[in-house]
Amino acid sequence: MSKRIVGREAVATKGWLRAHKWLLLRRMSQLGILGLFLLGPLAGIWLIKGTLSASTVLGILPLTDPLILVQSFAAGHLPETAAVFGLIAVLVIYSLLGGRTYCAWVCPVNLITDAAAWTNRRMDSKKNLNLSKTTRWWLLGLIIILSAVSGGIVWELVNPVTTLQRGLLFGMGAGWLLLAAIFVFDAFVQRHGWCGHLCPVGAAYSLLGFTAALRMKAAGRDRCTDCMDCFTVCPEPQVISPALKGGEDSSLLILSPNCLNCGRCIDVCPQDVFCFSKRA
Repeated sequence: MSKRIVGREAVATKGWLRAHKWLLLRRMSQLGILGLFLLGPLAGIWLIKGTLSASTVLGILPLTDPLILVQSFAAGHLPETAAVFGLIAVLVIYSLLGGRTYCAWVCPVNLITDAAAWTNRRMDSKKNLNLSKTTRWWLLGLIIILSAVSGGIVWELVNPVTTLQRGLLFGMGAGWLLLAAIFVFDAFVQRHGWCGHLCPVGAAYSLLGFTAALRMKAAGRDRCTDCMDCFTVCPEPQVISPALKGGEDSSLLILSPNCLNCGRCIDVCPQDVFCFSKRA
């Protein structure tokens, strides 16, 4: 019996472009944002200054990663006013869009983890470490404690997001080892291991997902044929079941704050079960 290729039926039904629409838009977003950060140092066009952890857009709008500010407080440093306004801007944006929208649409490391997930599926790897999803919360707590003890922002020493950004400008060096380790871990040890089980940044952003207005919706769940492609490609497959497999009175909306709003469930579904929607 031939091996099932995830998304093949969607391509046959909807065409290649529609079956990859949201994936392509995400890649354009991720690479475009990364390009804007590199444009200043490489071409002298400073539309955005800083890093994905702390930056200023057009010299006006500050943006501050919540985990950076929490570490700063824990380390005993009072942040500058601009950093506080930057945090407020980020809280407003991702409280509307969903905190983990950052993971799918902004974070450049997602390019690596998605490639690893594709490799894992292609190899049909059965190896799975079965890490608890609470591991990322333990790591988040540990980072805050280490910041308090050391008096520094410890996560930035190993943050793969800023490691990738710095590496593209100054040479990767040992940074390649970190990014390669993430790829190997996700591809051969734990599917969706980094984003789904370890990344403390994703854990922090998920806290902003409880009030998000933008939601995925299983509007056509009555058309579901149980092909399981959506579960296979979803970085957080446990979020799908309540909306897709719930009873008649259950919400069609995916309400979990861990949903990345990546749109891959829309892409790979040949029955157009899923769509973007808003909280009722």
